[in-house]
Amino acid sequence: MNEGGVVSGCESLEEVRSGIDLTDELIVALIAKRAEYVREASKFKKSEQAVQDKQRVEQVIASKRELAQKHNISPELIATIYRNMIDYFVTEEMKIWKERNK
Repeated sequence: MNEGGVVSGCESLEEVRSGIDLTDELIVALIAKRAEYVREASKFKKSEQAVQDKQRVEQVIASKRELAQKHNISPELIATIYRNMIDYFVTEEMKIWKERNK
C-alpha cells in the first residue's frame, strides 16, 4: 500500500494477505470505537423508541451509501454491512438502556 491508502504494487500473495490483515485490524478497532459511542448514546435517549429510531437508521444508511460511492465500493455491500452492524448495536443499546432505566 502506498501513501494515501491506494493499494498497488504488491509483489506476492503474502504481501496482499498481510495488507488485508492490517486493514482488518483497523476495521475491527474502529468498530470497537463505534460500539463505545453507541454505549454513550444510550445515556441521552429518553425512550425505547429513541433507541430504535428507524428514521435515524435510514439516514445513516443513506449517508454510508454516499460514502461508498465516494470511495468506489458497492453501496449495496456497505448498506448491508451497516444494517447488520446497526441491528446488533440497537439490540445492545436497548439492553443498556433498559438496565439504566429500571
